[in-house]
Amino acid sequence: MLVSLEIQNYAIVSDLSIEWQRGMTAITGETGAGKSIAIDALSLCLGERSDASSIRPGAEKAEIAAEFEVKNLPAALAYLQEHMLEGEQGECILRRVVAKNGRSKNYINGVAVTAAQLKDLGQLLIAIHGQHAHQLLLKNDHQLLLLDAYAGHDELLKAVKSHYQTCQKLYKEQQTLLNQQQQLAAQKQLLEYQVAELDEFALQPGEFEEIETEHSRLSHSQTILETCQRELQYLYEADDHTVLSQLQHACSQFFELADYDKALEPIANMLQDACVQVEEASREIRHYSADLEQDPERLELLDNRMARTLDLARKHHVKPELLAEHHQQLMQELNNIEASDSRLDELADEIKAALHQYEVAANALSNSRTNAAQTLNGLITQSMASLSMAQGKFAIELTPRANSKPNVLGLDEIEFLVSTNPGQPMQALGKVASGGELSRISLAIQVIIAQRVTTPTLIFDEVDVGISGPTAAAVGKLLRQLGQSTQVICVTHLPQVASCAHQQFFVSKFSDDQTTFTSMQALDDSGRVEEIARLLGGDVISATTRASAKELLTAH
Repeated sequence: MLVSLEIQNYAIVSDLSIEWQRGMTAITGETGAGKSIAIDALSLCLGERSDASSIRPGAEKAEIAAEFEVKNLPAALAYLQEHMLEGEQGECILRRVVAKNGRSKNYINGVAVTAAQLKDLGQLLIAIHGQHAHQLLLKNDHQLLLLDAYAGHDELLKAVKSHYQTCQKLYKEQQTLLNQQQQLAAQKQLLEYQVAELDEFALQPGEFEEIETEHSRLSHSQTILETCQRELQYLYEADDHTVLSQLQHACSQFFELADYDKALEPIANMLQDACVQVEEASREIRHYSADLEQDPERLELLDNRMARTLDLARKHHVKPELLAEHHQQLMQELNNIEASDSRLDELADEIKAALHQYEVAANALSNSRTNAAQTLNGLITQSMASLSMAQGKFAIELTPRANSKPNVLGLDEIEFLVSTNPGQPMQALGKVASGGELSRISLAIQVIIAQRVTTPTLIFDEVDVGISGPTAAAVGKLLRQLGQSTQVICVTHLPQVASCAHQQFFVSKFSDDQTTFTSMQALDDSGRVEEIARLLGGDVISATTRASAKELLTAH
């Protein structure tokens, strides 16, 4: 519940501190005195949009702080704990400072937060029903919001939203692939031609380098053979003066000299090794020459394959040694495009399954709404009777949405229907109800919803506009009854409503010819009699109006 509210330099408020009590609290005052300023300031403290124009003239900043008791509010405590914003002993203090440049600083229990965080937490602490709430009542989306709030089926709403998001994700992927297919149709055709051409040629990785090596050998085979045979003669096979014979002679000479000088023995050994190497090389040359083939047909085949490789490499703007790798890349690109066709088939099945899951969840939500609507119809009709609409009837009509596509709110269209006079058919609320009737129906709905939705503090800001007499008394009784289980704060101008409150504040305005001030003070019993009498009789308070005020107050 709201424990205290402190306001500094907001609008025409210089400095105001208010302590709040449980039960129903009425706020009254003269016209133009600023009865709703405290509510407006509290709204700002709860994260509403800040505006530098709300700062009191001459002040540098406006500051509002609200203290709440949250020890019995699991949802609020969970939020504070999740965001590491816990206070002491179940207390929670929200504070907002608005500077002249329009920027604001926001705090929860002394920790800087965003305005969005103030709003998120504030929704768990207070519900504010303004004097224009009945206008929202004409909007179908707001009607659905009210029904869902009364039904309390949050898990069903979450399930529908989750399946809806899954469907939207799959639809988005499907549309992206369809768009890509249209854009890539020409590219796919080109890739199919290129890949088919390279598939037919079938150049393998590393093959071009092998072709180059073999082609070089075959194209120079005659030169290689002639050179090998000639050099073999020089090295080994000539009748005289071969390299080997000369090395053998030199080796023999140095071994003889080594007998005279051991220092020459390493040279003799090296010459002997050289002889061995020449003999080995000669044998390798002989074997190579014997195996060397001249294959004109193979050479022609290699010529053609190399020429084709070079042509395709130029065509694809790559180096010939990279053509095989380029072939693999084109195949991968084509596979990716073709995979999208397969993915589209998979998506069709996934979308079908996701739609089925959505429909199951949405149907469960529709059934819950139907059950809640039947209960709500009776409660609102009964409440209308207590608000001087004895012959009135209320009904909630739920119909399937015209658009069959998934909707985050489910399958239902909603319409609040009403009949305010006997024999009058049920029609849409906005077409039948007058302004006063609409205000009363709106209040009845708000009170019934509030009894079901566990918001610890409810504020009604002049929701009783357009009613009077016995109806006003009935409204007061409704709010007082609600105040037995929930903290209710009501800004009103009706004595019948104000007299039903457990406590009452009086708002007044005064000026010193230079500055205007607003004050708000709690009324004791005698003060309440005077204020209720003023509301009954105007500026002139008589013994009769005082007696009537006392009668109203003692009636509760």
